[in-house]
Amino acid sequence: MIARLAVDLVLLIHCGFVLFVVLGGGLVLRWPRLAWLHLPAVGWGALAEFTGWICPLTPLEQWLRDAAGQASYSGGFVEHYLVPLLYPAGLTRSLQLLLGVGVLLINGAVYGWLLYRLRRR
Repeated sequence: MIARLAVDLVLLIHCGFVLFVVLGGGLVLRWPRLAWLHLPAVGWGALAEFTGWICPLTPLEQWLRDAAGQASYSGGFVEHYLVPLLYPAGLTRSLQLLLGVGVLLINGAVYGWLLYRLRRR
């Protein structure tokens, strides 16, 4: 039971990190000091996509799944709705590179807007 809850917690943290990497620039527009956390997260996210690295949370999740006696991602709400966001079907190397470029473009636009706003002041 505790291992299953730990798996769900790791998945929630993982999903939250991915959302922060992709959409956290919007938070930076509101709270510019958050850039000190967001920029390294974007760097890690893009680097992981470009190099094919595996996030350290993935092996932790897999280990916890083994400890919980789970063999697959079938199960509750978290597995059904969040796992496909983190591990989409048909993820290819080309798609990973495209996702990395997308992360950089989205956040580049947000930070460009932020710099424009700061210079106008």
